[in-house]
Amino acid sequence: MALGTLIIMMPNTVPVTPLAAKKAVEVSGVLTFQNVGTTGMFAGIIIGLVATELFMTLSKLKKLQINLSDAVPSAVAGSFNTMIPALITMSLFAALAAILTAGFHTDLITLITNVIQEPLRRINTSLPGLLLIYGTGNLLFSFGIHQAVINGTLLDPVLLINMNKNMAAYAASQHIPYIINNVFRDTFGMLGGTGSTICLLIATLLFSKSRASRDITKLSFVPSLFNINEPVIFGYPIVFNFALIIPFVLMPGLGISIAYFFTAIGWMNRVVVMVPWTTPPLLNSYLATGGDWRAPVIQGFTLILGVLIYWPFLKISERVAAKQAELTQ
Repeated sequence: MALGTLIIMMPNTVPVTPLAAKKAVEVSGVLTFQNVGTTGMFAGIIIGLVATELFMTLSKLKKLQINLSDAVPSAVAGSFNTMIPALITMSLFAALAAILTAGFHTDLITLITNVIQEPLRRINTSLPGLLLIYGTGNLLFSFGIHQAVINGTLLDPVLLINMNKNMAAYAASQHIPYIINNVFRDTFGMLGGTGSTICLLIATLLFSKSRASRDITKLSFVPSLFNINEPVIFGYPIVFNFALIIPFVLMPGLGISIAYFFTAIGWMNRVVVMVPWTTPPLLNSYLATGGDWRAPVIQGFTLILGVLIYWPFLKISERVAAKQAELTQ
């Protein structure tokens, strides 16, 4: 139902320039890759939700159901019961598509893209927007609310659009349009997991004398190499540990800002390869930038800086833990 409705809302004709022709011609009855790709992502989400809700509401109306005898199998009877609501839903969207095409020379996918998707993408993929949203997500993670609930909803769709455009430009040997995308965020803002907590683990191994801290570090270090750090967040812990919340929130923004600066001045290639988020640090930056050796150097600098930033807060956290242990004895 949702897919059929989305196809109805697509343009009836699209301009195409054949290889041997000098002028574009209008071609009808086609589905362009642009509309079924990231450009139509928001339109697909919105149309799918609205069409589904409308269809479910109409399906509950008894007057729109076709009642058959009890001898008819339930599966067959069910398909007849939803026939009229499905026809009404698709007809309404088809009428809307016709009005937009005839009256306004546009379509709903283009309308949603220009009015909602592009403004949201420009804001959320700007450096201030990314730092604000990502920092807020990490702050909430410090209180037990997983950052993916916040960051994933607001950032992933628009950052993925930037990533796909970068990959397409790289494959065509064209200028790479965007610095910020989802792989850039994960590679330089998530060293060892959310909050760049591998820096905390390294600081613990180098400077900590607390047996409890060193034990949880030994258990968490290997998963952190693959950016899995729930054992650190809930085992160290960072959740409700106000001393460690400060670097946990600040480090991702610092790593992203450093990488953005060096990319903007041309000292590092832009991210053009879709690298899995579980790829270990240093390796992921090298692969994501298409084999640029400067990316691991910049990422390594951020890693060292993160260790130095986490170090004093680690000491504060251990002193607080020791004081609490004394009070409970």
